[in-house]
Amino acid sequence: MSDVTRLFGERASGYASFRPQYPSALFDWLAARSPQQQRALDIACGNGQASQPLAARFEQVLACDSSEQQLGEINCASALQLFAADARHLPLQSASLDLITVAQALHWFADPAFFAEARRCLRADGLFCAWCYGLMQINPAVDALVRELHGELLAGYWPAGRACVDNGYRDIHPDFPRIRVPDFAIQLHWSFEHLLGYLRTWSAVQRWEQQHQQDPVSMFQPALASAWGDIRQQLLVRWPLHFVAGYPGL
Repeated sequence: MSDVTRLFGERASGYASFRPQYPSALFDWLAARSPQQQRALDIACGNGQASQPLAARFEQVLACDSSEQQLGEINCASALQLFAADARHLPLQSASLDLITVAQALHWFADPAFFAEARRCLRADGLFCAWCYGLMQINPAVDALVRELHGELLAGYWPAGRACVDNGYRDIHPDFPRIRVPDFAIQLHWSFEHLLGYLRTWSAVQRWEQQHQQDPVSMFQPALASAWGDIRQQLLVRWPLHFVAGYPGL
């Protein structure tokens, strides 16, 4: 089991509770740009945040993850077909998919072997689309503290690959032409407690906590509460999405 798989598996329930949901318009766009709406695959699906909306738009949706703990957080009544697999070695027939998605995970395995496997599994005109989001935008005071936590206290604790997220996937270069995706963004109203829960899902928080035997988010909590204002109130939280998308077989 890789270090990344272990980290995300250990906090699987936190991901299910605190990770933000993606905008519905994104999934409408994916369905419209796919050659057909028959068969889609969500790779590194986690708790199904992208898989579930796809299931409302495609006849069959497969969802895979390297972490069985993450798969265990998906609603057992879901129509998704779940399986554990390495993203570079998918137990699927060639040319069998209209769409492959990777939500907030491509940076862990964006190499030629993965893109070759994605091309193998997609139909000739099939769509590939991966996306990520970096730091949230709330207000200047909260944002500054989150940047300090992310880039100063936790510097050196992020797994290799996280820098791709901070760069908005600009340093990922697939072997197919990228297409432009509309400027989608996650926008939610969150409570202060939801913010704290989300920060604790960060992989670097988990690594820092394991080494220092202390919760780094709690160290920032008083300052974050002051910057938030009335912690009984919800605030608008926004994450711009960044994409790697295209038609690998064309």
